[in-house]
Amino acid sequence: MRRRRIRRPKTTTELNITAFMNLMVVLVPFLLMTAVFSHMTILELNLPSPEAGSANSKKPAFDLKMVIRKNVITVLNGRSVIKKIPKYKGQHNFNSLGQVLKQIKAKYENKQAITILSEPDIPYEILVQAMDASRSFFAFQKGNIIEAELFPEISIGDAPRK
Repeated sequence: MRRRRIRRPKTTTELNITAFMNLMVVLVPFLLMTAVFSHMTILELNLPSPEAGSANSKKPAFDLKMVIRKNVITVLNGRSVIKKIPKYKGQHNFNSLGQVLKQIKAKYENKQAITILSEPDIPYEILVQAMDASRSFFAFQKGNIIEAELFPEISIGDAPRK
């Protein structure tokens, strides 16, 4: 006798994704709640305009500049040196820089701008610390600690060669 093959009708099976969808409904909000979002601080810098470099333009009465070099930070009024702050214990002395900038701010209360010039090999962290020191400082007023403004309008550039 011959064996007969019985053909069974092919049935299509559907993929059951209900359990997977339930997992996603629970997992996505949980991951969003526990995620640590990075915080970025954006500092708005003012770049000099092309007209600022022309010889015909009027120079302001007080042009505050800070030059960051490998071993010293120099605070200038245009080209005249106000103060040279050498490194202290192998690091730039931002406390002394803050004191000098406070004295300048007391003398020129309406001055808002400072230009920070750095040598090409100065680390980025040093440049950020210099910007922080020139932007504001913390002070006591009526028993509270406040953040007082120094020179919030910061421009940056390359330091001139010696």
